Amino acid sequence: MKGVRLVSGSPTYPAAGRESDPQRPGQLDGATMRHISMDDDEYPIVRALSSEGELDPSLDPGLSLEEVVHLYRHLVLTRTLDQRLVLLQRQGRIGFHVGSLGEEAAIIGSTYAVRETDWIFPCYREFGSALLRGLSLQKFMDNMFGNANDTVKGRQMPDHYTCREKCWGSISSPVGTQITQAVGFAWGAKIDGADTATLVYFGDGATSTPDFHSGMNLAAVFKVPTLFFCRNNGWAISVPAEKQTASRTFAEKARAYGMPGVRVDGNDLFAVIAVTRRARERAARGEGPTLIEALTYRMGGHSTSDDPDRYREHAELTPWAQQDPLQRVRNYLEKRGAWRASDEAAWVAEIEAQFKSAVATSESTPPPDLGSMFDDVYATLPWHLLEQRVQLFEGPRAPKLH
Repeated sequence: MKGVRLVSGSPTYPAAGRESDPQRPGQLDGATMRHISMDDDEYPIVRALSSEGELDPSLDPGLSLEEVVHLYRHLVLTRTLDQRLVLLQRQGRIGFHVGSLGEEAAIIGSTYAVRETDWIFPCYREFGSALLRGLSLQKFMDNMFGNANDTVKGRQMPDHYTCREKCWGSISSPVGTQITQAVGFAWGAKIDGADTATLVYFGDGATSTPDFHSGMNLAAVFKVPTLFFCRNNGWAISVPAEKQTASRTFAEKARAYGMPGVRVDGNDLFAVIAVTRRARERAARGEGPTLIEALTYRMGGHSTSDDPDRYREHAELTPWAQQDPLQRVRNYLEKRGAWRASDEAAWVAEIEAQFKSAVATSESTPPPDLGSMFDDVYATLPWHLLEQRVQLFEGPRAPKLH
């Protein structure tokens, strides 16, 4: 991925931008600076961890060093896989990838903060969440190649994985549709008397969809235990956040629906965990939903099909590179003697080995059987589909696909 480098075996991104395009001013505009640092009197940004690795004791979620190491390993896993999957796409071995470069702490922290029995409804940038929940790397790679072992049987684009056994829902590409799905699931659980909440991920662009309004309104009216987690990463593909809404913040949209809204530093693993846990505790008390706006930044493109240099200055990455979520956790661990450069190098090497093995297995696995397209719709196939299946197997495409 352009702009990404490896330092001491650790995946990271640079602090310096390239020279500005002479056709565009090289300075950061006011909207970008507000996205980085501006607090709001009513919706201040919750921060717990400094860039130097110091933790505010009033916001300490009480993690053990073992837990922090576990989470940091997943942060490194997520970023390393991101880089390798981009390379696979550029080599033409997979067709597509949606990364989470720069947003790892928001994703990993919020997933870790909820219970393992709570259901997660993803957007399409949360593969780190799925791996943390228990999706195997092999299953993830099978989906990226769409082979016969792919859980969704090659019917979707890459990065449309699912892990039902770990309470992790499937991904739907249309923007925002997972919001109403998460609310409906949580409402059903509440009606059944189950102590189950849902955590739903979406970007700032999804707040402009009808699903956002419908989900927020219904959840607030019926006190549905849903945690609305908005990753405000600055961009909805090429549309900047300030063009998405005239509100000062996304969190303040919660007021109109009658629920609390909170802003959190999305690059602060500890703050994300603390804020999400509080929202989950509120839901458990029967007090309903919470809207969380996690301020972070999309350091790469929207996907491998996107070139962000066409619509933003590379210099905009500089202040966010200084708030690298991985570096902040690494500083915290190193200050406490819980992580060393040798640990980093060994872990990245292990990831590389696992990744290469998973890719080799996925690439050597054949595509889904032709007849699988008739599966998973009816318990018993009706007569007309039985006829169509016979015709398909006898048709000219059968020798190539069956």
